[in-house]
Amino acid sequence: MGRSPEVDFPAPEAGAVRVAAVDCGTNSLRLLIADVADGKLTELDRRMIVVRLGQGVDSTGAFAPEALERAFAASDEYAALVRRAGAERIRFVATSAARDVSNRDEFFTGIRERFGVDPDIISGDEEAALSFQGATAGLADLEVPGPYLVADIGGGSTELVLGDETGVIAAQSLDMGSVRMTERHLGSDPATIPEMSAATKDVDDLLDSTDVPLDQARTLIGVAGTVTTVAAVALKLTEYDPAVIHHARIHGALLLDTTSWLMGSTRVQRTVEPAIHPGRVDVIGAGALILQRLYDRLTLTRDEVVVSEHDILDGVALALGRA
Repeated sequence: MGRSPEVDFPAPEAGAVRVAAVDCGTNSLRLLIADVADGKLTELDRRMIVVRLGQGVDSTGAFAPEALERAFAASDEYAALVRRAGAERIRFVATSAARDVSNRDEFFTGIRERFGVDPDIISGDEEAALSFQGATAGLADLEVPGPYLVADIGGGSTELVLGDETGVIAAQSLDMGSVRMTERHLGSDPATIPEMSAATKDVDDLLDSTDVPLDQARTLIGVAGTVTTVAAVALKLTEYDPAVIHHARIHGALLLDTTSWLMGSTRVQRTVEPAIHPGRVDVIGAGALILQRLYDRLTLTRDEVVVSEHDILDGVALALGRA
């Protein structure tokens, strides 16, 4: 649970730098306020609001007015928290949906007015590297074998990064995500077999195109909202619990069962599933499909996906603390 806006934050410990990282994706806007000292992060507030900024971008090439309104309303809330926390350093990173839109100036202006910084439209490679840093920061205690493949499945893109304890080996951003694949292929309720087949082929073709040597991966680390939601459904949680999700291990057979249900269910069936955020109800099936098709082509030491609550936000925050 995030800290409510009216509650004060404690003063930072001696030597700590208070930072605020905002990640603006295709589907959600996320905030992390943390203290960083000696390369370690102490979380103070972490929250997520589904804004669906990428609504229709794949077909129109522009942010919809209502999507911008949702993003700015969430930004107003986050900016108030950042000011209250007294963050010394702020970085607002924007990813897939904001890279090529025709009305990005309107978006930039709105964010600058609220946070005092411009959105940083990071490259797919930097996005992947930051996700890797955040996701692998606490892996030593798990004793999972490397190399690790970190998969960040967003609304508009999927970041793949292969690395080990020495750092990143290869990274790439692919233009496939839960919102993008849903809008392209999954228009029926429930999705039809031809629609599922078309989405599967699209995902497979994009995975075939990657320059990341997937055959080297021995552990799959899934991060961000799509993967954590799939894990929550697989674990049959009655409410979302980050403590249970973080470093959960989802066996391959359970992943397949969960993906099959999410792809074949109706919107009403997904709506009443308590672990699925309302903003992900329409698109989680496509996100699960991407995770499943990636998992199916890996040769892993253990038949499982390791789920991490820590991702690009943590990577951005750690980098801010070192700046």
